[in-house]
Amino acid sequence: MQIIDAHIHLFPDEVNRDPAAWAATAGEPHWATLCLRQRKGGQPVQTFPSVDELLRSMDAAGIARGVLLGWYWERLTTCRRQNRFFADCVRAHPDRLSAFAAVHPGEGEAAMLTELAWARDHGLIGVGELSPHSVGWAVDDALLHALLARAGEWDLPVNLHVTEPESRDYPGKVETPLAEIVQLVRSHPRTTFILAHWGGRLPLVWSEPMPDNVYYDTAASPLLYPQSIWREFCARVPADRVLFGSDHPLNLYPGIDALPDPARLVAEVHRSELPSGPLRALVWENARRVLKV
Repeated sequence: MQIIDAHIHLFPDEVNRDPAAWAATAGEPHWATLCLRQRKGGQPVQTFPSVDELLRSMDAAGIARGVLLGWYWERLTTCRRQNRFFADCVRAHPDRLSAFAAVHPGEGEAAMLTELAWARDHGLIGVGELSPHSVGWAVDDALLHALLARAGEWDLPVNLHVTEPESRDYPGKVETPLAEIVQLVRSHPRTTFILAHWGGRLPLVWSEPMPDNVYYDTAASPLLYPQSIWREFCARVPADRVLFGSDHPLNLYPGIDALPDPARLVAEVHRSELPSGPLRALVWENARRVLKV
C-alpha cells in the first residue's frame, strides 16, 4: 500500500548547520523555542535532516511522496527563504516531494500576496503550516482573510496548526481556541482547510458538524493521543477527510527511539484495525485527491 506523508518539515542547510545561531540572527525566537527544546532526559525533540537524509528515511518507511510544510515564521524574509528552498527541493525531486508556502503579514497585504503568487508560480501547492495565533493574527484580521480568500481563489489548500486544548504545557505552546478555528473555516467556504494534529480532536468535541471544506491530518499523533485515536476519530469522521501526516523530523516515540523514525507511525496506522478501504484512503488516496499530487 503506497503512502503519502502530508506533513513534513524540512529546513535549508544554513539552518541545519547551527539552528540556534541561525534563529538568533534571523529573528525567529519562537521557532527556536519549539524546535530546539530538549525533553526531560536531555533528548532533542527533533533532528534537522538534509534533503537526502529525508528521502532515505522515507524510503525506509515505505513513503512514496512527502509534502513539505512551511513554518509559522515571524518574518516574511524567512518565509521567502523557506519558499525558495522548497521550490528547489520540488524541482530536484518532483516524483517524491511537494511543498506548501510559508507566508507572513508583516510587510502588508501586497507583499504577502506577491510572495504567495511567487510560490504558486514556482510549483508550491498550498499554504502553511499556518498558525495565526503564533504570529499575532486575530481571527478577524483583514490580512488573514485576504490570504485565505486568495488561497481559495487559487485552489491552494491551507494547513492550519491546531493545538489540542487539553494537552500538557510545553515551551512555546500557543493556544488555538477551537471556536476561532471554526470561525475561520466557515468564513471561507471556497478554501480547503487541513487542520493539523487531528484538528485538536475538533469534530469529537464540537457539537455542530464541520463544513465540507475541512480535512484533518494526523501529525504528531503518538505524542498527543493513544493508538485508539485512529478508530475513534474515523468512527465519527469519514476516513476520506483524514490525511496521513507524521510531523517528521519530530521524534514521535521518544520513549523508544533516540532519533525520529517515521516507519513507526506507518506501523501504527497499520495496527489501527481500520478496514482496508478507509486505510488506503487515509494513507494515499485522500492526499492524491485533495492536494492533486
